Amino acid sequence: MFGRFYQTAVVLAGVTTLLASCTRDIPVQPRRPSLTAQLVAPSNDNFGNATVITALPFSDTVDITDATMETGEQPPSCAFGSSSGKTVWHTFTPAATGLLSITINAPFSTVVAVDTGGSLSSLGEVICRSPFGGLSTFVAQAGTTYHFQLDGMFGGSGLLQFSLVAILPPPNDNFAAATSIPVLPFDATVDLTAASLEAGEPTTPSCASGPLTSTAWYRFTPTQTGSISASAFGFGFSTVVAAYTGTSVASLTQVGCGAFGNRSTFRAVANTTYYFQVAGMFGQTGSLEFRLEVTPPPFASFFFFPFDPSVFDVVQFVDQSSDPGGVGFEPQVWSFGDGTTGTGFNVTHRYAADGDYPVQLTVTTHDGRTARATQTVHVRTHDVAITRFATPNAASSGQTRRIVVSINSKRSDETVEVQLFRSVPGGFQQFGSLTQFVPMNPKNGTTDFAFSYTFTADDATIGKVTFRAVAVISGARDALPADNEAIAPPTKVSR
Repeated sequence: MFGRFYQTAVVLAGVTTLLASCTRDIPVQPRRPSLTAQLVAPSNDNFGNATVITALPFSDTVDITDATMETGEQPPSCAFGSSSGKTVWHTFTPAATGLLSITINAPFSTVVAVDTGGSLSSLGEVICRSPFGGLSTFVAQAGTTYHFQLDGMFGGSGLLQFSLVAILPPPNDNFAAATSIPVLPFDATVDLTAASLEAGEPTTPSCASGPLTSTAWYRFTPTQTGSISASAFGFGFSTVVAAYTGTSVASLTQVGCGAFGNRSTFRAVANTTYYFQVAGMFGQTGSLEFRLEVTPPPFASFFFFPFDPSVFDVVQFVDQSSDPGGVGFEPQVWSFGDGTTGTGFNVTHRYAADGDYPVQLTVTTHDGRTARATQTVHVRTHDVAITRFATPNAASSGQTRRIVVSINSKRSDETVEVQLFRSVPGGFQQFGSLTQFVPMNPKNGTTDFAFSYTFTADDATIGKVTFRAVAVISGARDALPADNEAIAPPTKVSR
Protein backbone atom coordinates (compact mmCIF):
# COMPACT_ATOMS: atom_id res chain seq x y z
CA MET A 1 0.00 0.00 0.00
CA PHE A 2 2.71 2.41 0.95
CA GLY A 3 4.69 1.47 -2.19
CA ARG A 4 1.80 2.22 -4.51
CA PHE A 5 1.32 5.67 -2.91
CA TYR A 6 5.02 6.40 -3.28
CA GLN A 7 4.97 5.49 -6.97
CA THR A 8 1.95 7.75 -7.54
CA ALA A 9 3.63 10.65 -5.77
CA VAL A 10 6.73 10.26 -7.88
CA VAL A 11 4.68 10.35 -11.09
CA LEU A 12 2.79 13.47 -10.02
CA ALA A 13 6.03 15.18 -9.09
CA GLY A 14 7.42 14.41 -12.52
CA VAL A 15 4.36 15.78 -14.25
CA THR A 16 4.58 18.92 -12.16
CA THR A 17 8.25 19.36 -13.03
CA LEU A 18 7.50 18.83 -16.73
CA LEU A 19 4.66 21.40 -16.71
CA ALA A 20 6.85 23.91 -14.95
CA SER A 21 9.57 23.42 -17.56
CA CYS A 22 7.14 23.84 -20.46
CA THR A 23 5.54 27.04 -19.17
CA ARG A 24 8.63 28.79 -17.84
CA ASP A 25 9.01 31.12 -20.89
CA ILE A 26 5.32 31.79 -21.53
CA PRO A 27 4.48 35.42 -20.48
CA VAL A 28 1.77 35.85 -17.91
CA GLN A 29 -1.34 37.52 -19.39
CA PRO A 30 -2.80 40.37 -17.31
CA ARG A 31 -6.28 39.93 -16.04
CA ARG A 32 -8.86 41.76 -18.13
CA PRO A 33 -11.19 44.07 -16.32
CA SER A 34 -14.84 43.27 -16.12
CA LEU A 35 -17.05 44.74 -18.86
CA THR A 36 -19.16 46.21 -16.12
CA ALA A 37 -16.26 48.21 -14.69
CA GLN A 38 -16.94 52.01 -14.61
CA LEU A 39 -14.67 54.58 -16.33
CA VAL A 40 -13.31 57.38 -14.15
CA ALA A 41 -15.10 60.73 -14.61
CA PRO A 42 -12.88 63.69 -15.68
CA SER A 43 -11.31 65.62 -12.82
CA ASN A 44 -13.18 68.82 -13.77
CA ASP A 45 -16.57 67.09 -13.95
CA ASN A 46 -18.04 69.29 -11.21
CA PHE A 47 -18.30 73.07 -10.87
CA GLY A 48 -16.24 73.06 -7.67
CA ASN A 49 -13.40 71.15 -9.34
CA ALA A 50 -13.16 73.34 -12.47
CA THR A 51 -9.78 73.44 -14.20
CA VAL A 52 -8.21 76.77 -13.31
CA ILE A 53 -6.74 78.65 -16.27
CA THR A 54 -3.75 80.65 -15.08
CA ALA A 55 -2.47 82.14 -18.34
CA LEU A 56 -3.45 82.60 -21.97
CA PRO A 57 -3.30 81.19 -24.54
CA PHE A 58 -4.76 78.03 -22.98
CA SER A 59 -5.68 74.66 -24.50
CA ASP A 60 -6.97 71.51 -22.83
CA THR A 61 -8.19 68.15 -24.13
CA VAL A 62 -10.68 66.27 -21.98
CA ASP A 63 -12.74 63.10 -22.47
CA ILE A 64 -16.35 63.82 -21.51
CA THR A 65 -17.58 60.27 -22.20
CA ASP A 66 -18.20 59.58 -18.48
CA ALA A 67 -18.85 63.18 -17.39
CA THR A 68 -22.11 63.94 -15.57
CA MET A 69 -24.28 66.83 -14.51
CA GLU A 70 -24.27 67.45 -10.78
CA THR A 71 -27.26 68.30 -8.64
CA GLY A 72 -28.47 71.84 -9.32
CA GLU A 73 -26.50 72.21 -12.55
CA GLN A 74 -28.41 73.62 -15.53
CA PRO A 75 -27.50 72.85 -19.17
CA PRO A 76 -26.37 75.74 -21.42
CA SER A 77 -29.32 77.81 -22.60
CA CYS A 78 -28.42 77.59 -26.30
CA ALA A 79 -28.53 73.77 -26.22
CA PHE A 80 -32.34 74.10 -26.37
CA GLY A 81 -32.85 70.82 -24.48
CA SER A 82 -30.45 68.84 -26.72
CA SER A 83 -27.33 68.78 -24.51
CA SER A 84 -25.72 65.40 -23.84
CA GLY A 85 -25.65 66.03 -20.07
CA LYS A 86 -21.89 65.33 -19.95
CA THR A 87 -20.45 68.61 -18.71
CA VAL A 88 -16.98 69.67 -17.63
CA TRP A 89 -15.84 73.01 -16.21
CA HIS A 90 -12.99 75.51 -16.61
CA THR A 91 -12.52 78.85 -14.88
CA PHE A 92 -10.48 81.98 -15.62
CA THR A 93 -10.03 85.37 -13.95
CA PRO A 94 -8.36 87.91 -16.30
CA ALA A 95 -6.00 90.50 -14.85
CA ALA A 96 -6.95 93.04 -17.53
CA THR A 97 -10.10 93.77 -19.49
CA GLY A 98 -9.94 92.42 -23.03
CA LEU A 99 -11.51 90.32 -25.75
CA LEU A 100 -11.39 86.55 -25.32
CA SER A 101 -12.07 83.95 -28.02
CA ILE A 102 -13.34 80.43 -27.42
CA THR A 103 -12.62 77.51 -29.77
CA ILE A 104 -13.90 73.95 -29.37
CA ASN A 105 -12.75 71.10 -31.60
CA ALA A 106 -14.50 67.73 -31.40
CA PRO A 107 -15.82 65.06 -33.79
CA PHE A 108 -19.30 65.66 -32.41
CA SER A 109 -21.54 68.69 -31.90
CA THR A 110 -20.68 70.77 -28.84
CA VAL A 111 -22.00 73.63 -26.76
CA VAL A 112 -20.29 76.03 -24.33
CA ALA A 113 -21.74 78.51 -21.87
CA VAL A 114 -19.77 81.27 -20.14
CA ASP A 115 -21.10 82.19 -16.69
CA THR A 116 -20.23 84.43 -13.78
CA GLY A 117 -21.09 83.77 -10.14
CA GLY A 118 -19.75 82.05 -7.07
CA SER A 119 -21.89 78.90 -7.08
CA LEU A 120 -24.13 76.79 -9.29
CA SER A 121 -27.19 78.45 -7.83
CA SER A 122 -25.94 81.98 -8.50
CA LEU A 123 -24.56 81.62 -12.04
CA GLY A 124 -25.44 84.22 -14.65
CA GLU A 125 -24.87 83.32 -18.30
CA VAL A 126 -22.72 85.79 -20.24
CA ILE A 127 -22.69 84.07 -23.65
CA CYS A 128 -23.65 80.69 -25.07
CA ARG A 129 -22.28 79.08 -28.26
CA SER A 130 -23.69 76.04 -30.05
CA PRO A 131 -23.59 74.50 -33.55
CA PHE A 132 -26.59 76.66 -34.40
CA GLY A 133 -24.48 79.84 -34.21
CA GLY A 134 -23.87 82.42 -31.51
CA LEU A 135 -20.94 84.32 -30.11
CA SER A 136 -17.46 82.82 -29.88
CA THR A 137 -15.88 85.97 -28.46
CA PHE A 138 -16.72 88.17 -25.50
CA VAL A 139 -15.24 91.04 -23.54
CA ALA A 140 -13.91 89.80 -20.21
CA GLN A 141 -13.67 92.32 -17.38
CA ALA A 142 -10.55 92.47 -15.23
CA GLY A 143 -10.95 90.72 -11.86
CA THR A 144 -14.17 88.91 -12.84
CA THR A 145 -14.13 85.11 -12.64
CA TYR A 146 -15.65 83.37 -15.65
CA HIS A 147 -16.83 79.76 -15.64
CA PHE A 148 -16.83 77.77 -18.89
CA GLN A 149 -19.34 74.91 -19.03
CA LEU A 150 -18.61 72.47 -21.90
CA ASP A 151 -20.97 69.76 -23.14
CA GLY A 152 -21.82 67.61 -26.13
CA MET A 153 -25.02 67.85 -28.15
CA PHE A 154 -27.53 65.21 -29.21
CA GLY A 155 -25.90 62.52 -27.01
CA GLY A 156 -22.43 63.11 -28.48
CA SER A 157 -19.37 62.60 -26.29
CA GLY A 158 -15.67 61.72 -26.46
CA LEU A 159 -12.46 63.72 -26.64
CA LEU A 160 -13.01 67.48 -26.76
CA GLN A 161 -10.38 70.21 -27.17
CA PHE A 162 -11.11 73.53 -25.49
CA SER A 163 -9.00 76.62 -26.28
CA LEU A 164 -9.15 80.12 -24.82
CA VAL A 165 -7.06 82.96 -26.26
CA ALA A 166 -6.90 86.71 -25.83
CA ILE A 167 -7.47 88.75 -28.98
CA LEU A 168 -5.21 91.77 -28.89
CA PRO A 169 -6.19 95.12 -30.43
CA PRO A 170 -4.36 96.05 -33.66
CA PRO A 171 -1.11 98.02 -33.23
CA ASN A 172 -2.71 101.01 -34.99
CA ASP A 173 -5.78 101.00 -32.73
CA ASN A 174 -5.16 104.59 -31.58
CA PHE A 175 -4.61 107.83 -33.48
CA ALA A 176 -1.11 108.34 -32.09
CA ALA A 177 -0.08 104.85 -33.23
CA ALA A 178 -1.39 105.28 -36.80
CA THR A 179 0.43 103.09 -39.32
CA SER A 180 2.73 105.24 -41.46
CA ILE A 181 2.36 104.78 -45.23
CA PRO A 182 5.69 105.31 -47.00
CA VAL A 183 4.63 105.22 -50.65
CA LEU A 184 1.57 104.68 -52.87
CA PRO A 185 -0.10 102.45 -53.77
CA PHE A 186 -0.52 100.95 -50.28
CA ASP A 187 -2.55 97.90 -49.26
CA ALA A 188 -2.84 96.35 -45.79
CA THR A 189 -5.21 94.15 -43.78
CA VAL A 190 -6.13 94.85 -40.17
CA ASP A 191 -8.26 92.83 -37.73
CA LEU A 192 -10.73 95.14 -35.97
CA THR A 193 -12.19 92.43 -33.72
CA ALA A 194 -10.48 93.80 -30.59
CA ALA A 195 -10.13 97.40 -31.77
CA SER A 196 -11.53 100.15 -29.58
CA LEU A 197 -12.62 103.78 -29.76
CA GLU A 198 -10.37 106.15 -27.87
CA ALA A 199 -11.59 109.19 -25.98
CA GLY A 200 -12.29 112.17 -28.24
CA GLU A 201 -12.05 110.15 -31.45
CA PRO A 202 -14.57 111.08 -34.21
CA THR A 203 -17.48 108.63 -34.05
CA THR A 204 -19.75 109.80 -36.85
CA PRO A 205 -17.94 110.55 -40.15
CA SER A 206 -20.22 112.27 -42.66
CA CYS A 207 -20.79 109.12 -44.75
CA ALA A 208 -21.24 106.68 -41.84
CA SER A 209 -24.63 105.14 -41.01
CA GLY A 210 -24.45 105.48 -37.26
CA PRO A 211 -21.63 105.85 -34.72
CA LEU A 212 -18.41 103.86 -35.01
CA THR A 213 -17.31 101.43 -32.29
CA SER A 214 -14.01 99.83 -33.40
CA THR A 215 -11.44 101.77 -35.44
CA ALA A 216 -7.86 101.67 -36.71
CA TRP A 217 -5.69 104.48 -38.07
CA TYR A 218 -3.24 105.13 -40.94
CA ARG A 219 -1.32 108.27 -41.92
CA PHE A 220 0.31 109.51 -45.13
CA THR A 221 2.29 112.63 -46.09
CA PRO A 222 2.46 113.16 -49.88
CA THR A 223 5.55 114.72 -51.42
CA GLN A 224 3.57 116.37 -54.22
CA THR A 225 0.08 117.77 -54.60
CA GLY A 226 -2.49 115.54 -56.29
CA SER A 227 -5.64 113.54 -55.86
CA ILE A 228 -5.53 110.41 -53.69
CA SER A 229 -8.21 107.83 -52.84
CA ALA A 230 -8.68 105.68 -49.74
CA SER A 231 -10.98 102.67 -49.62
CA ALA A 232 -11.83 99.90 -47.16
CA PHE A 233 -13.29 96.45 -47.79
CA GLY A 234 -14.61 94.28 -44.98
CA PHE A 235 -14.63 90.49 -45.15
CA GLY A 236 -18.37 89.97 -44.67
CA PHE A 237 -19.33 93.37 -43.31
CA SER A 238 -19.83 96.98 -44.45
CA THR A 239 -17.06 99.51 -43.92
CA VAL A 240 -16.30 103.21 -43.73
CA VAL A 241 -13.06 105.16 -44.27
CA ALA A 242 -12.72 108.84 -43.37
CA ALA A 243 -9.78 111.15 -44.14
CA TYR A 244 -8.71 114.00 -41.84
CA THR A 245 -6.12 116.70 -41.33
CA GLY A 246 -4.98 117.70 -37.85
CA THR A 247 -2.49 116.77 -35.16
CA SER A 248 -4.70 115.11 -32.52
CA VAL A 249 -8.11 113.45 -32.24
CA ALA A 250 -9.47 116.69 -30.81
CA SER A 251 -8.32 118.87 -33.74
CA LEU A 252 -9.28 116.76 -36.76
CA THR A 253 -10.98 118.22 -39.84
CA GLN A 254 -12.62 115.77 -42.25
CA VAL A 255 -11.55 116.11 -45.90
CA GLY A 256 -13.03 112.93 -47.37
CA CYS A 257 -15.32 110.02 -46.56
CA GLY A 258 -16.27 106.75 -48.27
CA ALA A 259 -18.64 104.00 -47.13
CA PHE A 260 -19.73 100.56 -48.36
CA GLY A 261 -16.51 100.08 -50.37
CA ASN A 262 -16.65 103.48 -52.07
CA ARG A 263 -13.50 105.57 -52.32
CA SER A 264 -12.77 108.56 -50.14
CA THR A 265 -11.17 110.89 -52.70
CA PHE A 266 -9.70 114.35 -52.17
CA ARG A 267 -6.91 116.60 -53.42
CA ALA A 268 -3.92 116.16 -51.11
CA VAL A 269 -1.47 118.99 -50.64
CA ALA A 270 2.24 118.21 -50.65
CA ASN A 271 3.89 117.88 -47.21
CA THR A 272 0.54 117.80 -45.38
CA THR A 273 -0.09 114.75 -43.18
CA TYR A 274 -3.45 113.06 -43.66
CA TYR A 275 -5.00 110.55 -41.24
CA PHE A 276 -7.34 107.76 -42.30
CA GLN A 277 -9.83 106.22 -39.88
CA VAL A 278 -11.20 102.79 -40.88
CA ALA A 279 -14.06 100.96 -39.20
CA GLY A 280 -16.95 98.59 -39.64
CA MET A 281 -20.50 99.86 -39.97
CA PHE A 282 -23.37 99.02 -37.61
CA GLY A 283 -20.95 97.84 -34.90
CA GLN A 284 -19.53 95.06 -37.08
CA THR A 285 -15.90 93.99 -36.82
CA GLY A 286 -13.48 91.54 -38.41
CA SER A 287 -10.67 91.63 -40.95
CA LEU A 288 -10.64 94.77 -43.10
CA GLU A 289 -8.50 95.60 -46.13
CA PHE A 290 -7.38 99.23 -46.44
CA ARG A 291 -6.08 100.71 -49.70
CA LEU A 292 -4.58 104.08 -50.49
CA GLU A 293 -3.67 105.02 -54.05
CA VAL A 294 -3.22 107.85 -56.47
CA THR A 295 -6.73 108.41 -57.79
CA PRO A 296 -7.19 106.91 -61.27
CA PRO A 297 -8.15 109.36 -64.03
CA PRO A 298 -11.79 109.62 -65.06
CA PHE A 299 -13.09 107.73 -68.08
CA ALA A 300 -14.61 109.95 -70.76
CA SER A 301 -17.36 108.57 -72.98
CA PHE A 302 -20.47 109.80 -74.80
CA PHE A 303 -23.10 108.75 -77.28
CA PHE A 304 -25.08 110.73 -79.85
CA PHE A 305 -28.41 110.33 -81.63
CA PRO A 306 -29.26 109.89 -84.41
CA PHE A 307 -26.13 107.94 -85.26
CA ASP A 308 -26.63 108.72 -88.99
CA PRO A 309 -27.54 112.42 -88.93
CA SER A 310 -28.40 114.62 -91.87
CA VAL A 311 -28.29 118.40 -92.16
CA PHE A 312 -31.96 118.42 -91.17
CA ASP A 313 -31.38 116.60 -87.86
CA VAL A 314 -30.70 118.13 -84.47
CA VAL A 315 -28.03 115.81 -83.05
CA GLN A 316 -28.22 115.07 -79.31
CA PHE A 317 -24.95 114.42 -77.43
CA VAL A 318 -25.08 112.75 -73.99
CA ASP A 319 -22.16 112.38 -71.59
CA GLN A 320 -21.55 108.83 -70.29
CA SER A 321 -18.30 109.51 -68.44
CA SER A 322 -17.47 107.90 -65.11
CA ASP A 323 -15.18 108.83 -62.24
CA PRO A 324 -13.58 105.96 -60.30
CA GLY A 325 -12.72 108.49 -57.60
CA GLY A 326 -16.41 109.18 -57.11
CA VAL A 327 -16.14 112.96 -56.71
CA GLY A 328 -18.13 113.95 -59.83
CA PHE A 329 -17.57 116.38 -62.69
CA GLU A 330 -17.44 120.03 -63.52
CA PRO A 331 -19.63 121.08 -66.52
CA GLN A 332 -18.64 119.08 -69.61
CA VAL A 333 -17.00 120.88 -72.57
CA TRP A 334 -17.86 119.85 -76.14
CA SER A 335 -16.16 120.62 -79.45
CA PHE A 336 -18.45 119.68 -82.36
CA GLY A 337 -15.75 119.58 -85.04
CA ASP A 338 -17.12 122.42 -87.13
CA GLY A 339 -15.68 125.27 -85.09
CA THR A 340 -18.52 125.45 -82.56
CA THR A 341 -18.58 124.34 -78.90
CA GLY A 342 -21.06 123.54 -76.15
CA THR A 343 -21.20 123.02 -72.38
CA GLY A 344 -23.19 120.64 -70.23
CA PHE A 345 -24.15 117.04 -69.67
CA ASN A 346 -26.69 116.86 -72.51
CA VAL A 347 -26.22 119.17 -75.52
CA THR A 348 -27.62 119.44 -79.07
CA HIS A 349 -26.12 120.62 -82.34
CA ARG A 350 -27.17 120.88 -85.99
CA TYR A 351 -24.62 120.65 -88.81
CA ALA A 352 -24.89 122.93 -91.83
CA ALA A 353 -23.34 120.59 -94.40
CA ASP A 354 -22.55 116.95 -95.00
CA GLY A 355 -19.11 115.89 -93.83
CA ASP A 356 -17.09 114.03 -91.19
CA TYR A 357 -16.85 115.93 -87.91
CA PRO A 358 -14.52 114.88 -85.03
CA VAL A 359 -16.51 115.59 -81.87
CA GLN A 360 -14.47 115.85 -78.66
CA LEU A 361 -15.75 115.70 -75.07
CA THR A 362 -13.53 116.98 -72.24
CA VAL A 363 -14.47 116.15 -68.65
CA THR A 364 -12.85 117.49 -65.49
CA THR A 365 -13.52 116.16 -61.99
CA HIS A 366 -14.09 118.49 -59.06
CA ASP A 367 -10.57 117.69 -57.84
CA GLY A 368 -8.95 118.56 -61.19
CA ARG A 369 -8.46 115.24 -63.02
CA THR A 370 -9.29 115.34 -66.74
CA ALA A 371 -10.09 112.97 -69.60
CA ARG A 372 -11.13 113.28 -73.24
CA ALA A 373 -13.13 111.20 -75.69
CA THR A 374 -13.46 111.71 -79.45
CA GLN A 375 -15.90 110.26 -81.98
CA THR A 376 -16.39 111.11 -85.63
CA VAL A 377 -19.91 112.09 -86.62
CA HIS A 378 -20.60 111.25 -90.25
CA VAL A 379 -23.24 113.68 -91.54
CA ARG A 380 -24.86 112.36 -94.71
CA THR A 381 -28.09 113.72 -96.10
CA HIS A 382 -30.01 111.15 -98.15
CA ASP A 383 -33.16 112.32 -99.89
CA VAL A 384 -35.00 110.78 -102.83
CA ALA A 385 -38.46 111.64 -104.04
CA ILE A 386 -41.17 110.11 -106.21
CA THR A 387 -41.70 112.86 -108.79
CA ARG A 388 -44.09 111.00 -111.12
CA PHE A 389 -46.38 107.96 -110.78
CA ALA A 390 -47.90 107.01 -114.15
CA THR A 391 -50.78 104.53 -114.05
CA PRO A 392 -53.57 103.86 -116.62
CA ASN A 393 -56.91 105.56 -116.18
CA ALA A 394 -58.84 102.49 -117.31
CA ALA A 395 -58.28 98.85 -118.20
CA SER A 396 -60.17 95.60 -118.70
CA SER A 397 -59.83 92.19 -117.10
CA GLY A 398 -56.89 90.23 -118.59
CA GLN A 399 -55.25 93.32 -120.05
CA THR A 400 -51.55 94.06 -119.25
CA ARG A 401 -50.64 97.72 -118.83
CA ARG A 402 -47.44 99.65 -118.07
CA ILE A 403 -46.84 101.46 -114.71
CA VAL A 404 -43.89 103.87 -114.30
CA VAL A 405 -42.46 105.35 -111.08
CA SER A 406 -39.97 108.22 -111.57
CA ILE A 407 -37.35 108.89 -108.83
CA ASN A 408 -35.16 111.97 -108.33
CA SER A 409 -32.11 112.29 -105.99
CA LYS A 410 -30.75 115.81 -105.57
CA ARG A 411 -27.99 115.21 -102.96
CA SER A 412 -26.09 112.00 -103.75
CA ASP A 413 -25.99 108.87 -105.83
CA GLU A 414 -28.30 106.25 -104.33
CA THR A 415 -29.43 102.69 -104.78
CA VAL A 416 -33.20 102.70 -104.49
CA GLU A 417 -35.82 99.98 -104.23
CA VAL A 418 -39.33 100.82 -105.45
CA GLN A 419 -42.09 98.65 -104.03
CA LEU A 420 -45.41 98.54 -105.87
CA PHE A 421 -48.74 97.72 -104.22
CA ARG A 422 -52.33 97.26 -105.44
CA SER A 423 -55.49 97.77 -103.48
CA VAL A 424 -57.36 94.76 -102.11
CA PRO A 425 -60.29 94.57 -99.70
CA GLY A 426 -58.94 95.77 -96.36
CA GLY A 427 -55.77 97.48 -97.58
CA PHE A 428 -52.87 97.10 -100.02
CA GLN A 429 -50.96 94.05 -101.26
CA GLN A 430 -47.43 94.20 -102.69
CA PHE A 431 -47.08 92.63 -106.11
CA GLY A 432 -43.73 93.86 -107.36
CA SER A 433 -40.42 95.55 -106.53
CA LEU A 434 -37.47 96.84 -108.52
CA THR A 435 -34.01 98.02 -107.36
CA GLN A 436 -31.94 100.42 -109.48
CA PHE A 437 -29.10 102.89 -109.28
CA VAL A 438 -30.30 106.51 -109.11
CA PRO A 439 -27.59 109.09 -109.90
CA MET A 440 -27.59 112.47 -108.21
CA ASN A 441 -29.37 115.04 -110.33
CA PRO A 442 -29.91 118.42 -108.70
CA LYS A 443 -31.89 119.66 -111.73
CA ASN A 444 -34.89 117.44 -111.16
CA GLY A 445 -33.75 114.71 -113.56
CA THR A 446 -35.38 111.38 -112.84
CA THR A 447 -34.76 107.66 -113.11
CA ASP A 448 -37.74 105.59 -114.24
CA PHE A 449 -38.77 102.30 -112.60
CA ALA A 450 -41.01 100.51 -115.13
CA PHE A 451 -43.53 97.85 -114.07
CA SER A 452 -46.32 95.98 -115.84
CA TYR A 453 -49.55 94.75 -114.36
CA THR A 454 -52.20 92.35 -115.70
CA PHE A 455 -55.67 93.21 -114.46
CA THR A 456 -57.69 90.32 -113.01
CA ALA A 457 -61.32 89.26 -112.88
CA ASP A 458 -61.33 90.20 -109.18
CA ASP A 459 -60.30 93.72 -110.16
CA ALA A 460 -63.19 93.82 -112.61
CA THR A 461 -65.60 92.56 -109.96
CA ILE A 462 -64.56 95.40 -107.66
CA GLY A 463 -64.54 97.77 -110.62
CA LYS A 464 -61.32 99.58 -109.83
CA VAL A 465 -57.70 99.22 -108.62
CA THR A 466 -55.64 101.81 -106.75
CA PHE A 467 -51.85 101.59 -107.01
CA ARG A 468 -49.37 102.66 -104.33
CA ALA A 469 -45.57 103.14 -104.74
CA VAL A 470 -42.94 103.32 -101.97
CA ALA A 471 -39.26 104.31 -102.54
CA VAL A 472 -36.65 102.96 -100.07
CA ILE A 473 -32.97 103.97 -100.07
CA SER A 474 -30.73 100.93 -99.64
CA GLY A 475 -28.52 101.11 -96.52
CA ALA A 476 -29.48 104.63 -95.54
CA ARG A 477 -32.19 106.67 -93.87
CA ASP A 478 -34.10 109.17 -95.96
CA ALA A 479 -33.93 112.56 -94.29
CA LEU A 480 -37.25 113.71 -95.78
CA PRO A 481 -39.38 110.55 -96.19
CA ALA A 482 -42.70 112.32 -96.77
CA ASP A 483 -42.21 112.30 -100.59
CA ASN A 484 -41.10 108.66 -100.71
CA GLU A 485 -44.65 107.41 -101.11
CA ALA A 486 -47.29 108.06 -103.73
CA ILE A 487 -50.84 106.80 -104.37
CA ALA A 488 -52.20 107.07 -107.92
CA PRO A 489 -55.81 107.83 -108.83
CA PRO A 490 -57.98 104.68 -109.09
CA THR A 491 -57.87 102.78 -112.39
CA LYS A 492 -61.34 101.75 -113.63
CA VAL A 493 -61.48 98.03 -114.51
CA SER A 494 -64.14 96.46 -116.70
CA ARG A 495 -64.80 92.86 -117.81
